[in-house]
Amino acid sequence: MANIDFKNGVLKGKPIYWIAVLVLAAALVISLLWAVTIGSVDLAVGDVYRVILFKMFGIGDAELYGSGSMSDIVWFVRLPRLVLAIAIGSGLSISGVVMQAIVKNPLADPYVLGISSGASLGATLAILMGIGVTFGESYVGIMAFLGAFAVSVGVIFLANMGTKATSVKLILAGTALSAICGAVSNFLLYVKSNSSGAVNAVVRWTMGSLAAANWETNKLLLITSLIGVLFFWSQYRTLNLMLLGDESAITLGTDLHRWRILYLVVASLLVGFSVYAAGVIGFVGLIIPHMVRILFGTDHKRLIPLCALLGALFLLWADVLCRVILERTELPIGILTSMVGAPVFIYLMARKKYGFGGKE
Repeated sequence: MANIDFKNGVLKGKPIYWIAVLVLAAALVISLLWAVTIGSVDLAVGDVYRVILFKMFGIGDAELYGSGSMSDIVWFVRLPRLVLAIAIGSGLSISGVVMQAIVKNPLADPYVLGISSGASLGATLAILMGIGVTFGESYVGIMAFLGAFAVSVGVIFLANMGTKATSVKLILAGTALSAICGAVSNFLLYVKSNSSGAVNAVVRWTMGSLAAANWETNKLLLITSLIGVLFFWSQYRTLNLMLLGDESAITLGTDLHRWRILYLVVASLLVGFSVYAAGVIGFVGLIIPHMVRILFGTDHKRLIPLCALLGALFLLWADVLCRVILERTELPIGILTSMVGAPVFIYLMARKKYGFGGKE
């Protein structure tokens, strides 16, 4: 069994950690204020901030900043999707941290256990078969959420068959269910290939987009992400024990089985809500934890808040690029996160032998 050095990052010490937290928090606020001025429609920076001040505090001219195209662009288009990017980026990053600890595999992310395949299947059933229309206008997102959560429950059930769930059994169960969901989704796409509009809608959903952001959904995602971050931050000792393995944890008086199940359910809820709001966005939960671990080590007490801030910052700027990188169209954010994340991940793996930072 490997000995994990929880203080093995490049940057060490409490002062550096707190400086990093403050810098990332400040960068997130500044980025939000800056990014809201960027878009395909040119708006005066001063007017953008006056709209926000009027909408939030009632300060300013109601005729100029309370309604009209400028007000709608700022308050109902740009700002909501940036806030949603913050919530989803934070939630996916934390889910990645937890998934990697649960399965003790640095290559794990929220999708390695089949959660993304379940979400895709749920969306495919909704779009192509009309299942779930009774849920209302958001039925596609709700079906995607239910698909993600159903797969997570299925993974838990399969991993606990016969003996208690282990990290290996969780990975195998996730791989099996992911293959099944992918096969069913592909079958439906093949059968319904004559319905080009529906097929294109499924493809767009699986690529991810923040275009449907609204304040009602944002409130739900912000609350969910905040609760998730605080919950897992309070569980840092148990998450650290998971890196040592079940045998070491038992000798220390902790049975990780029930905690592993609980953490998987909570992380799946975070991913499910993200899929509900924006479709499937990959790679955030994989690349962000690796970057933070290399810099600050594997101690979850530091890892979780830093990952939450960096993940939010990363997805915010990813959304900005998606809106401006192509003229007269928007690049799906899932494509961009993969295009950026894969090369960075390869570079990080090449420059340093990396597991969870310890010697293995």
